[in-house]
Amino acid sequence: MTRLLVLGGTAEGRALAAGLSTEPDVEVVSSLAGRVREPRLPGGEVRIGGFGGADGLRDWLRDNRIDVVVDATHPFAARITGNAVAATRALGVPLAVLRRAAWTPIPGDRWTEVDSLDDAAAALPELGSRVFLTIGRQGVDRFAGVDAWFLVRAIDPPDGAMPARATLLLDRGPFDVGAEMSLMREHSVEVLVTKNSGGPLTEAKLTAARELGLPVLMVQRPPVPVGVTVTADVAAAADWVRGQTRQ
Repeated sequence: MTRLLVLGGTAEGRALAAGLSTEPDVEVVSSLAGRVREPRLPGGEVRIGGFGGADGLRDWLRDNRIDVVVDATHPFAARITGNAVAATRALGVPLAVLRRAAWTPIPGDRWTEVDSLDDAAAALPELGSRVFLTIGRQGVDRFAGVDAWFLVRAIDPPDGAMPARATLLLDRGPFDVGAEMSLMREHSVEVLVTKNSGGPLTEAKLTAARELGLPVLMVQRPPVPVGVTVTADVAAAADWVRGQTRQ
């Protein structure tokens, strides 16, 4: 029996856990960070909460006899990915990263790509004063000092300070293009700010911005550490786990 830890919290992590939990020679444990109040839970065994850094994750892997790890966390969860790399290398445990493909601009898009939320906040004054901010609940405080009005959309209320002039919209995808266009028109949005998370659940906002001719400030995702197996395909990740099981 191979014990697999899926560092999850994404649709890809749930799909991987669901597919492998039915196989007789794989025992799946999914771990969620616990940052979302009502997360969508994968099938099988689930733990919620952090590990206490790379050393804590290393000890947990050892104590729970984990044979294989797949990091299927959010593309911007750089800290847990770094911890997973350090912990698995310390123990010699195989690790793969399952990351959905990033969005890429197409003709008609007006993207400005930046490397960080701070860079996005600095670039905003040149692009518009009515902002649709869709970066999740973490990092909203980076925009607290920007002189603009914000429509802030997140699943849960943001951490830290909010911009002085802001409306908070708590909602969860998937979203459709028509509703996104109506929302942007209703609030006279002039610029969309988002992270390049990829995936279909929230992609409609990009299509809506394109149709409305609005600029998009796109925060680029952090790179995966060098030397780690990476795939954007759930089936390929499952095959990789099966290969480790055979070994």
